[in-house]
Amino acid sequence: MIQAAYIHIPFCTHICHYCDFNKVFLHQQPVDAYIEALIIEMERTFERFPTSQLQTVFIGGGTPTSLTAKQLDRLLSAIHRTVPLASNVEFTVEANPDGVSDEQLYVLKQWGVNRLSFGVQTFDNELLRHIGRTHTKETAIETIERANELGFHNINIDLMYGLPTQTIDQLKETLHITFSLPIQHVSAYSLIIEPKTVFYNLMKKQALRLPSQEEEAQMYEIIMEQMEQRGYKQYELSNYAQNGFNSRHNMTYWNNEYYYGFGAGAHSYMNGVRYVNAGPIKKYIQLIERGQFPYINTHVVSKEEQMEEHMFLGLRKSEGVNKDEFFRRYGKTVHDVFDEAIALQKRNGLLEETEEAIVLTHRGKLLGNEVFQSFLGVSS
Repeated sequence: MIQAAYIHIPFCTHICHYCDFNKVFLHQQPVDAYIEALIIEMERTFERFPTSQLQTVFIGGGTPTSLTAKQLDRLLSAIHRTVPLASNVEFTVEANPDGVSDEQLYVLKQWGVNRLSFGVQTFDNELLRHIGRTHTKETAIETIERANELGFHNINIDLMYGLPTQTIDQLKETLHITFSLPIQHVSAYSLIIEPKTVFYNLMKKQALRLPSQEEEAQMYEIIMEQMEQRGYKQYELSNYAQNGFNSRHNMTYWNNEYYYGFGAGAHSYMNGVRYVNAGPIKKYIQLIERGQFPYINTHVVSKEEQMEEHMFLGLRKSEGVNKDEFFRRYGKTVHDVFDEAIALQKRNGLLEETEEAIVLTHRGKLLGNEVFQSFLGVSS
């Protein structure tokens, strides 16, 4: 049964230097037509792939709060009309710290949005300018506090480390401010230089001064240590939450479960098949208007691929891969399929095994990609 839905809003008022998500400048875009197409896609999808109840909805982007309050109202009202929501649904909307008004927050609250995710990245104004963000430390703090005052008590912020010119002291100051605010969840990611971004072009010109690998690893260690000290449990490699505030939506991905994906460039995983939607806005709208689904690619996931994905996604979780759950899903034990890879990474000190699970060691968290790679292409 599918219990999660992701909804993509591809519009941005500004493009950040590191971002490679499917997004476009908001100006002169067919926003209203896109929202109508999005609603039609949801209606058709639930007719073709019905579910009894959604436990999580996540509206991301792009910048969902680039929509006006009226446009948000149109979208959210349609979601409530179309989508079978659980009474305790986790309903998340991403927002820019300098791009959300009280009117928008009221609309979100009215339609049951109960979790906000702010793309803060850092509370250092110099670094914010370097990475192409338009907000300041002060506006981020003000927006988070205002959202809390208006009744949003499940707030996530995204942070980044390993940024160009970033120092250990700058990271520590960002963490200090984070812990002073009404924030229940933190996603902290290292910077990855992606093709077709401003940073990628600067890197090719050797004009991007990044922290060393040792400094980046030290930053990760500091984040893990300080989060633990301040009562934020690390439940996934990059995610930390106060008690009771783990992201239920993201757990869908890490548990390798099915989910709907709506909108331009969105991905779905439904009934053993992965679907990819058209990315360009006009093409997406045209496909919907022609009465078609917007899929440009479908892939039936083999049992071997499912098992591999289960391992490298599950190992991201602090609880690791549950051995009984693996056997229940696939009819084989993890050692039937991955004994050699597990043994190798245990010898390397990157994995450990309990009676219940296979989990990353502390050192394994620092070298996660090396561990994940060892499970690819070995189950066939």
